[in-house]
Formats: sequence, structure tokens, C-alpha cells
Amino acid sequence: MTEAQRVHWLGRELQLRLMLPLLAIVIATAALGAYTANRLTHQVFDRWLLDAAYSLAQLVRFDHGQAQIDLPPAAATVLAYDDTDQTYYSVVQGPRLLVGQAGLPVQGRDETHYPRGRAFDARIGGQAVRVVTVDVDDGTGHMATVSMAETTLKRERAEQDLRGILWPVAALVLTAFAAILWVVRRTLQPLAAIATRWNQRTQASLQPLAADDLPRELLPFAQALNALLARIRAMLERERAFAANAAHQLRTPLAGLQLGLARAAEAPDLASARQVLRELSDATQRHARLVQQMLVLSRLDPEMRGDRDFQPTDLVALAQGVGAAYADAAIAKGIRLELVAPPQPVQATVQPELLAEALGNLLDNALRYTPAGGRVRVEFELQPPAISVADSGIGTPPAERAAIFERFVRGKGAPGEGSGLGLAIVRDIATLHGATVTRDDGALGGSRYTLRFGAAPASAA
Repeated sequence: MTEAQRVHWLGRELQLRLMLPLLAIVIATAALGAYTANRLTHQVFDRWLLDAAYSLAQLVRFDHGQAQIDLPPAAATVLAYDDTDQTYYSVVQGPRLLVGQAGLPVQGRDETHYPRGRAFDARIGGQAVRVVTVDVDDGTGHMATVSMAETTLKRERAEQDLRGILWPVAALVLTAFAAILWVVRRTLQPLAAIATRWNQRTQASLQPLAADDLPRELLPFAQALNALLARIRAMLERERAFAANAAHQLRTPLAGLQLGLARAAEAPDLASARQVLRELSDATQRHARLVQQMLVLSRLDPEMRGDRDFQPTDLVALAQGVGAAYADAAIAKGIRLELVAPPQPVQATVQPELLAEALGNLLDNALRYTPAGGRVRVEFELQPPAISVADSGIGTPPAERAAIFERFVRGKGAPGEGSGLGLAIVRDIATLHGATVTRDDGALGGSRYTLRFGAAPASAA
């Protein structure tokens, strides 16, 4: 899915989420309004018809149980008059018709009861009518029924007028939909403009982007983007620094090899040439070690921490394997290499190859700077898991301790040749593991370096 499709999909989702509830509300409101208006309209017409029936009922009198009515011609004319509908009326007592038209319906459908009467739908002469009936009694059980009926033309016209109201409602819905479309598009346009501005800016520079003019909802996104840019800047700076340091450190060894080869070529005899070649062999081994350490450094980018394969590891078993690789060097120098371990395994979640490299650098430094006949000891702690390398060597002057973990830094009085990368590699490996590396004065009289592990890295969890 392309970026344009994602933006279009977001716009459609916003439109649907706004339109569908609005449409549901409008439909429900229109339906409820139409039902309520139709019901009220019918009630109004029913009450008008009931009022006429009540008026006719007031004229009914009882004489010894017999209902009588004196309906003046003018009143009959008023009752029958309607400029739209045809009106019918009757007053009956049992089967006896007192006044009006005979045969008016007494039952029907859609019947509604009112406090003093009832109304229902029926048909007279094939025409739909609305009929109301009102009962009149003399208080002694004698009763007469007053009925009024009219055709439904006025009611039908009223219903048509009510349905006509739906057209403005539909127009209002369409207007609301158009407004939603406009608002969504106007809302997404600044996002596209911001993305374009950021793309143009980040192609020219990785500096933080100004977020002063952004909506509050976009501030977390801007902060996350600026944090990403900061990480990229830091990564590029590390790469530039590494490239510069590598070029500087390799320039001198290569020049030395060239001079050595020239000396070997100009040697006056075979013995002198062999001496120069032996020196070149030692130098080549040192340079190979330097290249190896620089390759290790190039792989220790904190940004790649999530790609590491961390796994639970027994630090004691790992230290035994690394120590075995340095046993010959310790024996050759007459140094006693000790491993003091607890009876149970010391577990930590680590990347074994990198931790072996860090421990190897610590042992290499300890053996390099410990005089013949000295001691190097590997010890462990359980909680939190830790591994330390202590020696009886020359130690580190206090003035130089702050910089010993920096790259290409060696102590001024350090004997022999070294690259100054060993402790920097240890520090970077510890950082990748979420661990700490510290230096203090050990019990053997020299230096002690301790790798202490805390919580497991996120990728291991």
C-alpha cells in the first residue's frame, strides 16, 4: 500500500465515522418526528370531531327513559358543513334512529380511546372515514349513542404536508455530508503540507524540526520524529568518528610495514633480512589484532541492539572457555591465572560471542600489564550477576582513570604496544547488554574491572 493510498484511506475512514452516526441520528429523528407529528395530527382531527359529537350530545334529553333530541335546522347545517370532507352524524338509542344518517359504523380499525369517547377508521359508501362515538345516559341506565364521521381528505393532505418536510431534512443531510467532506479534506491538507515540509527539510538537514506551529495532536509525532533524527545524527557522527580514527590508526602501521619491507629488501645478508621479517611478523600480528578490534567496534552500534540474539548464559562456563584461550599466554609469562567461581551457575541474559570478546579484552589487558610471576583472577557475583577480572599489575594512575574507556586512549606509562581499543570495546559491549563496567583497586594490588548485569535487554524478554 502506497503512502497516497494510506492518506486516502484515512480520509475515507474519517468521513464514514462522521457521516454514518449523523445519518443514523437524522433518520431516527426524522422517523420519530414523522411518527409524532402524524399522531398529533390525528389526535387534533379526532378531538375536533369529538367536539362536534360532544356538542350534539348536549342536545339529547331523556323522557321516562326515552332519548329525544331537538336539532334546529341551523345546527344540522353547521354539523354537516365542511369545505373539504363529507360529514355524517347520527343519534341512536338501541335500534331507534333519532336524527342523522342511519347505518353509521359502530366498529372499525385503528381504534383510539379518549376520556369521553372513542375513534376508529371505517368505510362508508366505499370511502374511508374516521368515526367517533360518544355515549349519553340519563343516570338511570338509559343510554343513547352519538356518532360523527368524516372522510379523511384533510388528514391525507396533512400527512402529505408532513412528508414534504422530509425534503428540507434531506437537503440538510446532504449539506452536512458536504460539510464533513470539506472539513475532513481541510483537516488532512495541513498534514500533507507538514509532511512535504518535513521531507524537504530532512533531505537537506537532519536538524530538529520546528514544532511551534503544529496542532497539539501532532506534537507527539513531531517529538518522535525529532528523536529519530537525533539518533540518526548520532549514528552518522559515530560512523564519521570511527572512519576518521580507523584511517588514522591504520596509516601508521601501513607505513611501518612499507618501511620494514624496504629494510628487508636492502638487508646486507640473509640473517639481517630474517630479523626484519620477524619484526614484520610481530607487527603484522599486532595490526591484525587492531583490525579485529576495529571490526568488533564497527558492529557495536547501539541502534542495532534489537537485532542481537540475547540468550540465558552461564557466566562461569563462558569464562572457563575464554580463560582456556589465554592459558598459554599466562604460562609463557609465568602469571598465575585463577578462576574463583561459586558452586552454582551464574546466569545472565547475554550475547555470548560479544561477552566473550569483552572478557577476552579484559584478560588480555590484565596479562599484558601484569609483570611476570603475578596473578590474574576471574571472580563472580550472583545478585545481580557480575563477572570481574582483577590483576596484580601496575594499575592505573588516578589522573588517567576517567579516560581509560575512551577509544584509542592508552596510559602514558603503559608498557608494550596496544591500540587503546580494548576497554572501549568492553564499555560498548556492556552498554549493548544494559550492563555497567567499572574499575576499582582490586585485592591483588592492581586493577579490577567488573561487568555487572541488570535487567535483561528488551529483545531477550
